[in-house]
Amino acid sequence: MARTESNMLDLGTQAPEFKLLDTVSGTTMHLSDMTGEHGTVILFICNHCPFVIHVNPEIIKMAKTYRSKGVQFIGISSNDVVNYPQDGPELMKIKALEEGYTFPYLYDETQEVAKAYDAACTPDFYLFDNKLKLVYRGQLDDSRPGNGKDLTGKDLREAIDALLKNEPISTNQKPSIGCNIKWASS
Repeated sequence: MARTESNMLDLGTQAPEFKLLDTVSGTTMHLSDMTGEHGTVILFICNHCPFVIHVNPEIIKMAKTYRSKGVQFIGISSNDVVNYPQDGPELMKIKALEEGYTFPYLYDETQEVAKAYDAACTPDFYLFDNKLKLVYRGQLDDSRPGNGKDLTGKDLREAIDALLKNEPISTNQKPSIGCNIKWASS
């Protein structure tokens, strides 16, 4: 497992607009049509990364919990499917259905969305407020495959809870760590 840290996009950055294929519904979806009333979590994930597989149970739990509180989760896979066919849209749909994702699982075929967000790894987490300004980027929590730490979602949960209470979100944010995004050859 390659360990890559997220790039830590500047807080206050406006979320870049995008339109991508939702692999489950088969429709093209725009960011502006999917945002949550109070906040939006954009997460770069994929099917095969052991770091994503490790955090999937907590992501699913959080997406269900916070949806009713006006926070929308949006999953995006940007991996090169020529060299990593297990991350292709057909298998993304199967993964989303098997895992019970309650959020869109979008396919970034050109990898332009990952580049616009300066995404570097899977999983990579971004929390935007209701005006789509970045208020948190970084890790879900301190748990990693095999490190023995409980999967809690603590870091992202604290940021979302502070956002919902209109309280300041700590700027002391740790980068996410995971597999590097599999970039296509030029």
